[in-house]
Amino acid sequence: MVGDGGTGGIRTFAINQPSSDILTAPIIIVGGGPVGLMLALFLDRHMVQSVVFNEYHVTRWHPKGSTHNSRTMEHYRRLGISEKVRGLGLPQDHPTDVAYFTRFTEWELARLRMPSELEQQQRVAASSTTDQVPEPIHRANQMYVERLLLEHAQTRSNITLRFGCRVVEFRENAENVHVLAESDSPGGSEAWQAQFLVGCDGSQSFVRRALGIRYEGYETLQQAFHGGRMLATYFRAPSLSQEFMGNRRAWQYWAVNPEVRTALIALNGNDEFLMFSKPADPSLAPDDAAIARIVQRCAGAEIPVTMLGHRPWTAGVALVAERFGAGRVLLAGDAVHLSTPVGGFGMNTGIDDAANLSWKLAAMIQGWGEPHLLSTYEKERKPIAKRNTVAARQLAQQYGAINIPTTIEEHTAAGETARREVGAFLATFGEQFASIGVQLGSRYDESPIIIPDGTPPTDDFTRYTPSSVPGGRAPHLWMDHGRGMGSSLFDHFGVGFTLLRLGPRIAETTRFETAASERGVPLRVLDVTAPWARDLYERNLILIRPDQHIAWLGDDSPVDPDQVLARVVGR
Repeated sequence: MVGDGGTGGIRTFAINQPSSDILTAPIIIVGGGPVGLMLALFLDRHMVQSVVFNEYHVTRWHPKGSTHNSRTMEHYRRLGISEKVRGLGLPQDHPTDVAYFTRFTEWELARLRMPSELEQQQRVAASSTTDQVPEPIHRANQMYVERLLLEHAQTRSNITLRFGCRVVEFRENAENVHVLAESDSPGGSEAWQAQFLVGCDGSQSFVRRALGIRYEGYETLQQAFHGGRMLATYFRAPSLSQEFMGNRRAWQYWAVNPEVRTALIALNGNDEFLMFSKPADPSLAPDDAAIARIVQRCAGAEIPVTMLGHRPWTAGVALVAERFGAGRVLLAGDAVHLSTPVGGFGMNTGIDDAANLSWKLAAMIQGWGEPHLLSTYEKERKPIAKRNTVAARQLAQQYGAINIPTTIEEHTAAGETARREVGAFLATFGEQFASIGVQLGSRYDESPIIIPDGTPPTDDFTRYTPSSVPGGRAPHLWMDHGRGMGSSLFDHFGVGFTLLRLGPRIAETTRFETAASERGVPLRVLDVTAPWARDLYERNLILIRPDQHIAWLGDDSPVDPDQVLARVVGR
């Protein structure tokens, strides 16, 4: 167990500009990656303004994660962009299988069958009323989706984008956070003031280090593959798909043989790929020609390869920050948790951070949040960060257990036996690509703003059990025979809290609604009389938070609804 060092404290500076030259925004977000942009978009949904600073002028140019899990897709749906996200990445009919080969021109050892985007949408169209996955997992590289998020943010009047502008210093007082940013534009520097600052600035987070907050956990994992120093290579190889993968298409291709072990991710279903390899000498800079030869050895053919870029990374990491912020400065995404990319948990956990934090910041800005509301962000999200980073590490450890016999490429009985045994082992890896329990099963049972009632389901990485016990995601159901936008129960939740009234006998909630109005707590009352809805939730009244987690339930309105509301907004 290790931890990295911070710089030991908040850096301070003097603002020399006149007060009239100091720019203001309720929220300053440092980092314009997917977590920072999603936080800004969630805040915009709550009608809260923010400014997003990003060191670079453009979004990511190098591929990273390609998994947008079911919960993340639900978040995109809330913002009205899930259909656009589904248009990115692989062609609609491209399978999302994971296929293992000795070499891409030789034997196929195992194949984990997974549906294409078209097949997934057909399954949704035919799903049962109480199906729990309205938004199936989607494979599209993060670099494509970041561009879409940025384009969408550019249309929102509540979001100010300062790409190419780097936050270099900040200081906090009892009422505000003051920020100094630098850019290469005329003028050079900007002074800003906000009520809160959120660092979404990645694993080398300037904000986290300035706060003196360290990571804790596992720095690496020493094993033959998906352990230690790794290299992610972005390349173009038109003939790989066109000549060799025509009837063997997959989303992820593995080469498994005594000479080389790599994983390739299909980015566009045509000519662009991302390859994970383990360099023989991590201290040396990547050599394009040497990396191209690795691709050719994986293919088993001298195919043309054009290198587009390399990015080193560390496999087996499972790190979580000591704290998720200090005072008016908070952290989200990779700035507070780092996981190995197996399972695709990293970015998705960060977007769930943003969903949790955004409504709490909105509550504080708009005046309906109680003083302790923001402290529940760390209480709720830190256990999830630990859970997900450890889950990814455990999945990565499976790869260290692959034994590759020297006979695996032989045209002999021994070779056939080796391929059969290795293939049987690889066929057990399916859950790293599903893990529906990780995707939908996050719970906040120990949170002080959750009013407990009942026994929550057991946490299971591989299985999601819908439950109305407060703390978990609200169970899903379809409201009509359609399966498009407007058909999901989630489509009818309010931007703020939602009070579900279920069953044929509609409970009286006038005092509850009055208490919310007097507190300024945004509340939508939603009546669902279908018997299967009451059967699914098992109570007449369900109070659902803005992030779609259940806060309270009962068969009748509480004796003191103001007391309930005060607790769920942070008293």
